[in-house]
Amino acid sequence: MSRAVLSIGSNMGDRLGYLRMAVSGFADVLVAVSPVYETAAWGVTDQPDFLNAVLIVSDPSVDEWGWLRRGQALEDASGRVRTLRWGPRTLDVDVVTVDGVTSADPSLLLPHPGAFERATVLIPWLDVDPEAELPGHGRIADLPFSSEGVRRRDDLVLEV
Repeated sequence: MSRAVLSIGSNMGDRLGYLRMAVSGFADVLVAVSPVYETAAWGVTDQPDFLNAVLIVSDPSVDEWGWLRRGQALEDASGRVRTLRWGPRTLDVDVVTVDGVTSADPSLLLPHPGAFERATVLIPWLDVDPEAELPGHGRIADLPFSSEGVRRRDDLVLEV
């Protein structure tokens, strides 16, 4: 069985609409959807705040590359343009982990190399899986990450 943790985010246009598009795009394999969080931009900080969430998906017929391709297809459908690393985007879908898989391929590093320090991933992930572990780093609840700049938005709901 292939179970994956995906991080989704948007900071351009209809941010909530793009996150909902991602949830709809994975609806057939969706196990859990986190609440929505609003977070300051990371990397390139001179840009609008992001809406972020985490999805847990599962499908025995999809491998890590299948999750990546599926996420990239949704990014493309949202009109995402890749011009600036860590720049603004309509939709970002990152494969954070795939159970039992590690990858050093530069096109798909697993687990995601920055996940262990990104509250934008870890906080929503804990919401849907309080006992979650990040391979190579241990229990997420025990990791020393800062929640500064991460605000839960209970007024925004991702519908399945």
